[in-house]
Amino acid sequence: MKPKEHEKRFVAYLQSLAQQENRGALAALRRGSGKPPGAAPEMFPWVVPHLPNLSRRESEAFFLVAALWGLHPSHTDQGNLGTTLRQVAEKAPQGRESTERRFVALLNACREDLPSHLRHVIRLAAAKEVPVNWTQLLADLRAWHWSDRPVQRAWAQEFWRQVAPGQAPTEQDREQNLESEG
Repeated sequence: MKPKEHEKRFVAYLQSLAQQENRGALAALRRGSGKPPGAAPEMFPWVVPHLPNLSRRESEAFFLVAALWGLHPSHTDQGNLGTTLRQVAEKAPQGRESTERRFVALLNACREDLPSHLRHVIRLAAAKEVPVNWTQLLADLRAWHWSDRPVQRAWAQEFWRQVAPGQAPTEQDREQNLESEG
């Protein structure tokens, strides 16, 4: 999924909270972790003013990303969550099997179980200091429930593709991923 403008603005806003070192905001966002998206009133002052007019399901994605951001406010504009988890696995080769099991469980997760699975993998990324493409994650959550599973396929392609050590995905790689989603 290609990120929409309101998703980009929302992630830029989250980045500004981290850059300002707004510990109160980050703590309030973290309190949403482990609760259903939108169920933590502490998050409302930080999220609600920045939500465009969205359906309940779409706004839940914003609350989920904000809560996860509070756990790991490190952003990259590269790749998707499959890229992030591949980098996590590369940083802990002895734990690759464990990372792969978590990733497969995430790919199999239904929408209701997604927050729990995402919380676990984001904590893994934080522990290994691997940034997340939050804008792409927010966009991907829009299409999680689609029957042809474009998000899951794109993440899997990034996780299991072969990359030379230290090589980042190229623009051509990203374009091919977008074409395969279309």
